[in-house]
Amino acid sequence: MRQDGIDLDTSLGYLLKEAASALRSAMEEVLRPLGMTITHYSCLELLAQRPGMSNSELARGAFVTRQSMNVLLQSLEKDGFVARPATAPAGRALPTTLTPRGRSSLAQATAAVRSVEVRMLSGMTDAEQEAALRALRSMVSSLREEPHSH
Repeated sequence: MRQDGIDLDTSLGYLLKEAASALRSAMEEVLRPLGMTITHYSCLELLAQRPGMSNSELARGAFVTRQSMNVLLQSLEKDGFVARPATAPAGRALPTTLTPRGRSSLAQATAAVRSVEVRMLSGMTDAEQEAALRALRSMVSSLREEPHSH
């Protein structure tokens, strides 16, 4: 192995990407039969937790552009999964809410996604899961802090 390279087997950053990719594939696999994408599922999940979220908030929460989220919301509305009022409350973005159809679709998707998470964690003890959560939270917060200037 090159001394100046990254050893991909022991690089945490690389393994995180690999884990994220494996998780994404497994989620796509269980959502596909439900006619859903991960973004579609994320959008419904976010709306269930915080009804009336704006397009911008939903886009941020689902890690997509505002434009992509807008296209998705239009199609979810057309298919009866979400509802948006014709006019917004004064000076506000249109609040989006789940319809009964959206809620029942989300319930199916949530069960499917939970099964993937259970499978992902099946080889870990509770203590290992706790340690992994702490480690991942620490990595996220370290990367989101301002880099320290020397």
